[in-house]
Amino acid sequence: MHQVSGSDNQEAMAFIASCLSYGSRQQFMKKIQLLLDWSGGEVYEWISSGSFADMFRPGDTRCFYRLYTYSTMCDFLIAYQRLLLKYHRIGDYLRHERVADGFTAIEMICRFFSSQGISVVVPKDTQSACKRVCMFLRWMVRDNSPVDLGLWADFIDKRTLIIPMDTHVMQQAVRLGLIKSKTATMSAARRLTASLSESFPDDPLKGDFALFGYGVMS
Repeated sequence: MHQVSGSDNQEAMAFIASCLSYGSRQQFMKKIQLLLDWSGGEVYEWISSGSFADMFRPGDTRCFYRLYTYSTMCDFLIAYQRLLLKYHRIGDYLRHERVADGFTAIEMICRFFSSQGISVVVPKDTQSACKRVCMFLRWMVRDNSPVDLGLWADFIDKRTLIIPMDTHVMQQAVRLGLIKSKTATMSAARRLTASLSESFPDDPLKGDFALFGYGVMS
């Protein structure tokens, strides 16, 4: 998302990157770079114009990345294209729905893609921890960060963001006594965020890198 120019491209690249960010970092970064190369850096136009259809076709069962086939990616990008053509950007969709907090933003993103029949790339609801959507929101909302973009800082309060939780993060949080959960669910992610807000009340996700890094280095 830092390799493209303009807020349209940055938001679109961030969303695509977040959707692919699971499993081996070495492997998913290759796929993200591939999409960046295919779009020529003009990710927003590539999706909104339907140019992605040159690479992704319905019914193509070849594996693109882990659980995602080329057909899965095609369906997902068609749904994303519909959102862009109707609202211009995901941020504008959320503004249209008068969203002002992180959890509601997650709900509305899941709800839109679920209404389009998408349930693999984007979770169908907020029962799971929705790690990738939470990570996307962090990138969009947090400001004054060398990583996050802060494009939505004007309408979503970063104090309402929810930590991107996977099994690894949950295990480290339990190890540190921050939570007692045994599964990575949305309720567990919200409890961990509440715990982090005791140390970082104005920006609870400031603890995200520290928590993840603690597990990586220990």
